[in-house]
Amino acid sequence: MAYGIEWTEINNDPNLVQRRRDLIVKAARVLQSSQMIIFNETTEELRAKDVGRIASQFYVLQTSIEIFNTMMRPRASEADVLKMISMSGEFDNITSRETEEKELMRLKDEAAPCDIEGGIGTQQGKTNVLLQSYISNANLEDFTLVSDSSYVAQNAARICRALFMIALNRRWGYQCLVLLSMCKSIEKRVWAYEHPFRQFDLPAAVLRNLDEKGSTTSVDSLRDMEPAEIGSLVHNQKMGSTISKLLDNFPTVSVEAEMAPLNRDVLRIKLFITPDFRWNDRHHGKSESYWIWVENSETSEIYHHEYFILSRKKLYDDHELNFTIPLSDPLPSQIYVRAVSDRWLGAETVTPVSFQHLIRPDTESVYTDLLNLQPLPIKALKNELLEEIYGSRFQFFNPMQTQLFHCMYYTPANVLLGSPTGSGKTIAAELAMWWAFREKPGSKVVYIAPMKALVRERVQDWGKRLTNQMGLKLVELTGDNTPDTRTIRDADIIVTTPEKWDGISRSWQTRSYVQQVSLVIIDEIHLLGGERGPILEIIVSRMNYIASQKKGSVRIVGMSTACANAMDLANWLGVKEGLFNFRHSVRPVPLEIFIDGFPQQRGFCPLMQSMNRPTFLSIKTHSPDKPVIVFVASRRQTRLTARDLINFCGMEDNPKRFVRMSEEDLTLNLARVKDEALREAMS
Repeated sequence: MAYGIEWTEINNDPNLVQRRRDLIVKAARVLQSSQMIIFNETTEELRAKDVGRIASQFYVLQTSIEIFNTMMRPRASEADVLKMISMSGEFDNITSRETEEKELMRLKDEAAPCDIEGGIGTQQGKTNVLLQSYISNANLEDFTLVSDSSYVAQNAARICRALFMIALNRRWGYQCLVLLSMCKSIEKRVWAYEHPFRQFDLPAAVLRNLDEKGSTTSVDSLRDMEPAEIGSLVHNQKMGSTISKLLDNFPTVSVEAEMAPLNRDVLRIKLFITPDFRWNDRHHGKSESYWIWVENSETSEIYHHEYFILSRKKLYDDHELNFTIPLSDPLPSQIYVRAVSDRWLGAETVTPVSFQHLIRPDTESVYTDLLNLQPLPIKALKNELLEEIYGSRFQFFNPMQTQLFHCMYYTPANVLLGSPTGSGKTIAAELAMWWAFREKPGSKVVYIAPMKALVRERVQDWGKRLTNQMGLKLVELTGDNTPDTRTIRDADIIVTTPEKWDGISRSWQTRSYVQQVSLVIIDEIHLLGGERGPILEIIVSRMNYIASQKKGSVRIVGMSTACANAMDLANWLGVKEGLFNFRHSVRPVPLEIFIDGFPQQRGFCPLMQSMNRPTFLSIKTHSPDKPVIVFVASRRQTRLTARDLINFCGMEDNPKRFVRMSEEDLTLNLARVKDEALREAMS
C-alpha cells in the first residue's frame, strides 16, 4: 500500500482516474455542505454559489466558511465579530506559550475594549487579544507576539472583508454596517467609537481632547464652528485652522432621493450624489469609493446595494444612480439610504425616505381570459378576395384572433391588444385595416413602428401579400426613404416611424392626406416609457384633435406584449370595450421559462462574461440537439460569447456537438462566408 492506495486498485487503474474522481466528488460534497457550491451528482455539474465566490476572492478556507455559516447572524455586535474572526481556520497555527501569558494579560486589560471569551490560553483568545491590541496601537515587547500580531492583522483584514461581502449578499443591513466599520478599524488601526480625525496626522493631545468632548466634536458639529471655536475646544488655537481645513477634506457625500412607484410591488428610486468635501491628493489619491445601499428602517433588510467610485476627474460631474426595489405589505414607515465610505471611518450619510405620502397603483392587473371558442373559419370575412389571400396561409383564425374578430372587423372601437410575440397580432391589425377600407372608402391607414427594421419588414410583407391583390398603394416613410408629397397623397397605407409621422402631422391643416386618416395602428406601444414615448403621446393626442376638428373619428389600435398597467394605457388611448390583454401563456407555441441568476460584477464586460458558462450549461440541459438563439447586447459581445461557447464545447468529450453537417458540407459553406468572425465560429 502506498499513499493509502491498495495494490489491486493501482493495478486495475494505473492512472488513478477513479481515485481522483472519488476525491473530487468527496471535496464537492464538502463544499456543497458548506453552501459554497451546487453539486449535481447525477450530471456531475459544479456551480459556484455567492459564498463560494467570496471565499475564493478573499482566499478564505472552507473550514472558516463552515464556522461563519454557524455563527453569523443579522445583528451581531463588534465582540461577536471579533470572536468569529478569531475562530477562523487561518489562525489554527497560532499557539499559546507560557512566556507570553503575562504580556497577553496586560494587553487584555489595557488594549482590548471588547469582551474575550475562553481566556487567553486558547488559540481563539490569543488571536482575539492580538487583533484588538493591533487596532488599539498597543506596544508589544515579546518578539513572537510581534510576529503573531502581524500575521493576525494581515489575515483578519482579509477575512473581515469576506464577512462583509457575505453579510451584504444576505442583505443584513445592520451587520454590514458593523462589519464594514470593523474592516476599516483593522485597516486604519482606529476603533469605530474613537474620533474619525484619528485617521489624520494630528497631535495626540488634540486627538485626546476631541475624544473627550464626545458628540460636541462630531464632524457635523465641527463644520458649523469657526476655526477659533475649534481651537478653543481642543485647547490649541493654532490647530483650529488646521482642523478646519481637514474638515473640508473629510470625504462625506450628500444624497437626495426621488421615488416613483412603477406598480404596486416595484418602486423606482433615483439618487443624486453630491460630494461634500474638497479633494486633496494626499488624503484621497485618485478616487474614493462608497457603498450605497437602501435598507428597511425597521428590519434593516437591504433592498439594493451598489459600489460607487468617485474619481477626482469627475468630482464636479452630476452623479446619479437609478434602480428599482421591491415593495411588500405592510409597507415600512420609511427606508434609509446609506452612503458609507469604503476606506474612511465616520464618513457615513443616512438619508431617510418617507413612505407616508406614497400612493401605490391598484394591485389588480387586468388580464383577458382566453375563451374556449370554436376557431373561426376565414369565410367569416365574407369577402372572396380576402378569403383567397388568407386561404393560402391558413383556413381558421387562431383562438386569440377568433375572440377579437368581431371587435376588430365589425366595430369602430379603439383597441389595445396585448399578447405574446408570435400570437397573431399582425393579422388582428389587418382585420382593423379591412374595416377602415370597407366602412370609410378613400381613407388612409397609418401603421407606426418604433424601428426602421420593423417598418421595412412590414412593407415587404404587405407589399408582397396584400397590396397587389387588393389594389392598394403602400408607401414607406422613414429617415432612409422619404417619397414625394404626391406619392404619399395617393397611398392607401402609410408605414412609418413615430418621428417621421410626428413631423408630417404637425402641418395637418395644409396636408389633406393627414386629415383623411381613419385608422392609426401603433405597434410595440409598450415602448411608450422609452425614448420615443413622448413622440407617441403627441401623435395620439394630435390625431384625436384632428378628428375632433373635422367632426369625424380616428380609430386607434395599439399593439404590445402583455402589459401590467393595461387599464391605464387603455384609458389614455380612449379604449372602452376594446381592451384585450392576454397573459404570456396565451401563445400558439408553448414557452417554458427558466430563470438563472448571475453573480454581481463591477462592469458590463465581466457581467457578460459571467453569463457565458451558465448559457452553455443551459443549452446542454434544455436544448442539447435543437437550434438555440442566444441574445446579447452588442455585435462585439456576439463574437466574445461565440468564442466562449466554442471553448466550452472544446473541453467536452464531443467538441463537435454543435456541428450538424458533414465535413464536406462545412467546407463548402465556409468558402461562401465572407465575415472573418463568422468563419472562425463555424470552423
